Amino acid sequence: MVKVAWALLLFSVASQAAALTTDGLSLLALKAAISLDPYRILDSWLDSDDEPCAWRGVSCQSGRVTAVSLANISLEGYLPSELSLLSSLEILSLPHNRFFGQIPSAIGEIRSLVSLDLSNNDFSGPVPSEIAGLESLVSLDLSSNQLNGSLPPEIAALPQLSGVLNLSCNLFTGQIPSAYGDIPVAVSLDLRQNQLSGEIPQVGSLLNQGPTAFAGNPALCGFPLKYACDQPVANSNPSFNVRSPSPRSTAEERQRRPVAMIPILAVIIIAALVSVIVLQWQFRRRRVASAGGNGIFGKKQKSSPAWNDRREGQNPEEIYMAVDESFDLELEELLRASAYVIGKSRGGIVYKVVVSRGSALAVRRLSEIDEGNGPDDPCRRRRTFEAEAAAIGRARHPNLVQLRAYYYAPDEKLLIYDYIPNGNLFMALHGEQQAAAAAGGPTLTPLTWAARLAILKGVGRGLACLHDYSPRKLVHGSLKSSKILLDEELRPYVSGFGIAQVQRGGGGGSKQQLAAAEAAYAAPEMRSPPTQRGDVYAFGVVMMEVATGRRPESGMVESVRLSFKEARPLSELVDPALLNEVHAKREVLAVFHIALGCTEADPEARPRMRTVVDGLERIGPGS
Repeated sequence: MVKVAWALLLFSVASQAAALTTDGLSLLALKAAISLDPYRILDSWLDSDDEPCAWRGVSCQSGRVTAVSLANISLEGYLPSELSLLSSLEILSLPHNRFFGQIPSAIGEIRSLVSLDLSNNDFSGPVPSEIAGLESLVSLDLSSNQLNGSLPPEIAALPQLSGVLNLSCNLFTGQIPSAYGDIPVAVSLDLRQNQLSGEIPQVGSLLNQGPTAFAGNPALCGFPLKYACDQPVANSNPSFNVRSPSPRSTAEERQRRPVAMIPILAVIIIAALVSVIVLQWQFRRRRVASAGGNGIFGKKQKSSPAWNDRREGQNPEEIYMAVDESFDLELEELLRASAYVIGKSRGGIVYKVVVSRGSALAVRRLSEIDEGNGPDDPCRRRRTFEAEAAAIGRARHPNLVQLRAYYYAPDEKLLIYDYIPNGNLFMALHGEQQAAAAAGGPTLTPLTWAARLAILKGVGRGLACLHDYSPRKLVHGSLKSSKILLDEELRPYVSGFGIAQVQRGGGGGSKQQLAAAEAAYAAPEMRSPPTQRGDVYAFGVVMMEVATGRRPESGMVESVRLSFKEARPLSELVDPALLNEVHAKREVLAVFHIALGCTEADPEARPRMRTVVDGLERIGPGS
């Protein structure tokens, strides 16, 4: 059929376009299929030209068409199958137009295609299975159309897919194929606003997707959504439990709307604009009111007029607040961004969220725990959360992960941080190469002693900042090596501090309630709420972990103490990877002695973090 159409096209234009290349003739077929070109973009597409490389929206290399980019120019028409003859085409970008009909299966014959963007059109019907033949395809965006049927499992087998797979805002039905778990974690997957149903397959890379990838499918359930498959779901399935934009109306629905709706919509839009202006004004007043203070943490004001402003002008059930004046990311942009699970703990789930211009944030979604002794009044709970989150935001130090903003709702709490890209200390010490790659970090090589000592010093300084300079005596509460993040230069950043305070129950709990790995860092007097002395004990365990290279486990502290009591050779304790660094022997021994002091059974016998840091600072060449 394609060959017949191509022959007819050649016959119809041969007399006028004898010199035009085959790529040019193929593009003339696209021009003929377009019934409306309001901006006359295609007027430059002339059959009298020798080649199409000077045509608007067309790019070439070595005389062959490699890109066709006609975005947002209100073209109306369909895609002809003759496009398959563009055998060197790498980019086909036609978003924000009015193309209709089915996506031609012949597109699957353009084996050189790297990026295909047909988003925000009126394409209908199923996605052709022939797209699976696009072996070079890196990004595929078919969002905001009227595509229907089931999700094509063939897409999951695209060998080069590593950029975007966006099928959102369509009419897809049925379950998510388990084959989608084979899609690489690096792919930005978006299945929002469809009619998908059933349980999200708990396989492969689907376990690393955030809730934003599945929002707006009312019958969809399972992790990472908040709806379990054995409980009824609500009419909407929001991202991070916040309302997501609904799919755009079809062209037919827009035509059926009565003219009388126009003034009503105008009033609604004007009211919305006024509300936005008022809220922005109040937001600025709040930031100005809270900007005062001194020192690293600043002083908390006794009265807060900004709180009264927000109560009068905003929904008190929902708060999105920046704690850093330089942070200007809107909530909607945050919720629309792609999110990947990079960590889970009792404190909740941590997502890597890719926002505009390729930058990334880390978003901690706090888990709901028992109310405990927390305030019963919802208003007091909200104000307590705000106060604790603000205290975390004021904790600023080069070795602390910076909190940028927070979101509060009665059943949802988010903390938004800087994203640190190189994994964590646990990965670096224990060879968790696959985990490091999944978290977006590079493959890690064994840490030298100099790097380990520098990391310990940085972590100590960060904890001392929390303990010494906070007027509220801020406590980490759950320090461990997986919460010590590393950047490309192996600079450490302490993360996760203050989480126990902002959760409803105040954190804590018995050792029996903790996972084995987490219990290894818990002080013998484990209590709720956590204490600074408990932080010192946990840091002592981290020092032992760094020096021995052993995974933290119950009894490690007692084992190290027994080795020193029995005067065993240091070579039996130290990480074998460090044995070649003979010059570091005294430094390793000094770190062990500080760690032994930090892990004393009696909390009062442990040094304060400032004393620990002073001791670490004295360790180095020539000490």
